[in-house]
Amino acid sequence: MSKDRIGNEEEPEIIYIPDDEGNEEEFEVIMKFEVDGSDAKYMMVVPVESDEDQEAEEVYAFRYEEDGDDLKLYTIENDEEWEIVEETFNTLIDEFDGEDQD
Repeated sequence: MSKDRIGNEEEPEIIYIPDDEGNEEEFEVIMKFEVDGSDAKYMMVVPVESDEDQEAEEVYAFRYEEDGDDLKLYTIENDEEWEIVEETFNTLIDEFDGEDQD
């Protein structure tokens, strides 16, 4: 398992994802990781233009593949795969929160 960006003060990685009508929406990549025992790579993203009144940001997860400069995103539709991704994400967040309290 590898943490890519969380907790680093780097320039945020921005990607554009088309919605159902073909309009591109801007998202910030908050985390990339691989699941142990799998070649699959995942990323967690949040909308860049979120409503200021929202108490919690929506986080979206995608499986992705890189082909040179091209990035291919795949939605996670399998419940078993989703549980693995959610568990890994929560574990990484817990590790990150623990580092903050030192």
